[in-house]
Amino acid sequence: MTRLLAQRALSLVFVLLALTFVTFGVSSLAPGDPILNLMGARQDPVRYAALKHVYGLDRPWLAQYADYLAGLLRGDLGLSYKYAERPVADLIGTGLPVSLLVGGLALAVSVAVGVPVGVYAALKQNTWVDTALMALMLTLYSIPSFVLIPLIWIGVLALYRAGLPTLPVAGWGRPEHLVLPVLVLSAGNLGYLARLTRGSVLDVLRLDYVRTARAKGLTESRVLWRHVLRNALLPLITVLGPAAAFLVTGAFVVENLFALPGLGFLAVQSIGQRDYPVIQATTILLGAAVVAMNLLADLAYLVADPRVRAE
Repeated sequence: MTRLLAQRALSLVFVLLALTFVTFGVSSLAPGDPILNLMGARQDPVRYAALKHVYGLDRPWLAQYADYLAGLLRGDLGLSYKYAERPVADLIGTGLPVSLLVGGLALAVSVAVGVPVGVYAALKQNTWVDTALMALMLTLYSIPSFVLIPLIWIGVLALYRAGLPTLPVAGWGRPEHLVLPVLVLSAGNLGYLARLTRGSVLDVLRLDYVRTARAKGLTESRVLWRHVLRNALLPLITVLGPAAAFLVTGAFVVENLFALPGLGFLAVQSIGQRDYPVIQATTILLGAAVVAMNLLADLAYLVADPRVRAE
């Protein structure tokens, strides 16, 4: 098991290295001069040369990339173009806690609601309850967040006009600002987890050892908790890793439409301002999160499934 994990970890290092190369290369090939964009109307040749030296853009491309890799190893993500040479790490440090909080809560809601709904639907297979629950889960999974958010806005506006209590649709700083973003962000993942759980539970319920356990006289609840769920929930481990990474670091639409000062909001604003160091940092951070969560999912799968360890 140790050798397998070491091989996975080594391969993921190469994935991250390739990600940094592609991200840095694409940013370097982007049209326009970021220094001229930074200077604006004040086109001073002396200041232009000084800024190019500050950002290291007066060196060959490979030297710039080597410096960037060395900076990453030290935790130095470079300097922002938009925010007057402010370290990118400071900007990431400001937005990351917001994204971690919103994404973590959304993941918790997805698992806490999606898994029980999937199990219950499987136990009520081919009944109206199963049909209604799966139709609702499919709807949640199918509606994009940029469609769901305006629908929520319309509902909040209708409640406000009727004089009823409402939740804020934008802003940050109070607990109630979390409610709508967390619900929207968890909706699609909730629907997917519920449908995946239902299918997995149904597959396990048809296996021979479940029929044997019932034939031995075990109660239905004992069969479910001790024999069905332990194996039916194994596929969830595979999808929870990448889902957690994307929920925590990739909520671009939700953070921008709800005006949350997280990484997604920072990344979109940086794209509009051609702030390439920030774009590179957020892209690499998202890739690193996906890689790390995949590795943790592999480790969890090895711990949960003895058949994998035996192989």
